[in-house]
Amino acid sequence: YWTVLEAGAQGGKLPDVFWMHSNESQRYMENDMLLDVTEQIAQSSIIDPENYPEDIWGLFTSDDKYYAVPKDIDTIALWYNKTMFDEAGLEYPNENWTWDDMTEAARKLTKPDGSQYGVGIRNDGGQMGYYNMIYSNGGYVISEDKKKSGYDDPKSIEAMKILETWINEGLMPSLSTMSETNVEVLMQSAQIAMTIQGSWMLASYEESEYALENLDVAELPMSASTGERVSMFNGLGWTAAANGEHPDEAWQLLEYLGSKEAQEKQAELGITMSAYNGTSDKWAQSSVFNLQAYINMMDNMIINPYSRNTIIWDSENNEILKQVYLGEKTMEEVCKEMAAQQNAVLAEE
Repeated sequence: YWTVLEAGAQGGKLPDVFWMHSNESQRYMENDMLLDVTEQIAQSSIIDPENYPEDIWGLFTSDDKYYAVPKDIDTIALWYNKTMFDEAGLEYPNENWTWDDMTEAARKLTKPDGSQYGVGIRNDGGQMGYYNMIYSNGGYVISEDKKKSGYDDPKSIEAMKILETWINEGLMPSLSTMSETNVEVLMQSAQIAMTIQGSWMLASYEESEYALENLDVAELPMSASTGERVSMFNGLGWTAAANGEHPDEAWQLLEYLGSKEAQEKQAELGITMSAYNGTSDKWAQSSVFNLQAYINMMDNMIINPYSRNTIIWDSENNEILKQVYLGEKTMEEVCKEMAAQQNAVLAEE
């Protein structure tokens, strides 16, 4: 999607209305590709910024101007295999779980013959993985002013060592396995007992008969050090092309798609959690899975780390982190290496 969109932007042929994401928005806004809808929002009786999470607007704002209307938000939760827990004689994850509890459960759920692993998180699973560990432990990935990496912060390193334990103790499949087969597929084929997934992944699980019979969702564990439970969150926005031939009609569509009516419909259809405050409860009721876990994670949300060049430093950090999965370096060494490269990228912004 984003590759096609970029080609359209370079060729001056963007769609009239399309999605925008935090990883992409800054460069589109700075290059005047998106329609400025600040005045339209100010005059609208339907779109009021107060009706959406405050941080979501920051993803689509530049120089105090709005360039999108929020479409949805997402939170992160823990998926687990009820059947595997039952067979191991373990209680299901609950609101009192810490990351240490998750580690202990993963040890008991991992079989020595390699047929079943306790947990699975890929090296590129930031939002759907270790970001939540870092922030729940009081660490950070990027400073609020977006000038400094937090990977070398002691609290961040402490949290990342949980992931290192899972790797070093063989509680997860190999990196090559998780690179070839996404973790949701591993969950749905009874190869791993737990994973961390975003709310946008629901459709994949609802299409799986095995998942419907054996899997469920719980809130994320909390940090044993801080007692905090944190979910990263992000969201898409509806935006329009700055050079579109129908800017008035495009705004009318944006205004409707961001309205309470449309946002409730999106939630009722089970598509995703809607950005309009109070409309996601209907999404939670749309499935047999315990989607209330995702709603509960809204109590302590932190916006997913981003800057102008998120894709650059994030992609490079994913590559650097592979060294821990491959047993080439310690997590502390790699965290310091990730911080150094990220700081270099941020300095160029």
